[in-house]
Amino acid sequence: MEHVLRLHDIVKTDMVRADGCLVYDERGRAYIDFEAGVWCANLGHGHPRILKVIRTQSQQLLHVGYRYTTQRAEEAASTVLETLGRRDGKCVFLSSGSEAVELALTIARWATGRHHGLSLSGAYLSAYGSAGVRTAEDWCTFDWEACEDCPRRERCDPSCDRLRTIPFDSIAGFVFESGNMHGTVRFPPSGMVRQIADQLRRAGGLVVANEITTGMGRTGTWFGFEHYGLAPEIVALGKGLGNGYPVSAVAMSADAAKRVESTGVRYVQSHQNDPLACAVAREVIAVIRSESLVERSRRVGESFLDRLRRLASETAGVCEARGRGLMIVLEFCPDCLSAASVYARLLREGFLVGLKEDANLIRFYPPLTIEEESIDRLLAVLEAIFAEIAWQKEEEA
Repeated sequence: MEHVLRLHDIVKTDMVRADGCLVYDERGRAYIDFEAGVWCANLGHGHPRILKVIRTQSQQLLHVGYRYTTQRAEEAASTVLETLGRRDGKCVFLSSGSEAVELALTIARWATGRHHGLSLSGAYLSAYGSAGVRTAEDWCTFDWEACEDCPRRERCDPSCDRLRTIPFDSIAGFVFESGNMHGTVRFPPSGMVRQIADQLRRAGGLVVANEITTGMGRTGTWFGFEHYGLAPEIVALGKGLGNGYPVSAVAMSADAAKRVESTGVRYVQSHQNDPLACAVAREVIAVIRSESLVERSRRVGESFLDRLRRLASETAGVCEARGRGLMIVLEFCPDCLSAASVYARLLREGFLVGLKEDANLIRFYPPLTIEEESIDRLLAVLEAIFAEIAWQKEEEA
């Protein structure tokens, strides 16, 4: 990696190919991918139906100017909107999740004529732009952590003094990320979220769901916002929508689309509604449906999390196992166990997992197709690692 700009921590593995839930390095060693790439390969790597669509469409039409229509864009938009229960809405396709979130907020601003965004503390929205920086000039950030222990958190009081601090009359959109929380997997109280959404709508604002990570079956439902009983006016999709191919989408209600189009605003970029990207997105949704992967995510995820919790309860130094569907973390107690050391050991044993050192946790976002045998192997290795650490501590004592 001599000529590749280093902007983050890297692990020298020299990966050369992938198949299903396995990634292979140049020496032929296989790693079980419990991160689905960057949480993208929900169908597993190299799914044959996605590869077939890429081959077929790339031989016909990869890219066309944004002025020109293609049937692929219309088909993909209809499929996304049907999945969201917004058949009469509208959709636009882009290349990355950050683009989608940024445009979703911009659409809320255009539709309402307002400027401010509202987000919850700890949420990750975008790698750049207004949603990425979230300055006090442009954003209101609500500290929901103070609500976690509130006895009325699931029946949130609309007259709560904390909610009164939110300037609802100036907010264009509440951009809600339903649980990923910068890869820490934490879930804001549903009653609080619904109360914020209700008050904002009464004040004329819109609810924007950031489903880049939590969408496409990741949390055991099609979309993470379903766990909160929300029906957002605007939804940003990415990651799992392309199964590793770079495509994202912004979908919106018919009313939101009408309000935006009536303003006459323009938004164009080079890879808007690309036919190849649209063909991939449509096929990904079709595969998730035909292989019942949303239901599988819920079922396998519940079993995986239950077994991790049992392991955590038997291991000193493990703080908590938590998650929804196949979006799960294992958090270690400070000064007891190092997430980085557990991560390094798992890598040596042939497992790719996530690591968030500042939160002292490891993360499991595997493909929704992950075999239960692979989960068995991971848990066996974790158990061995924890037993070895306990033995070493006894020896030191």
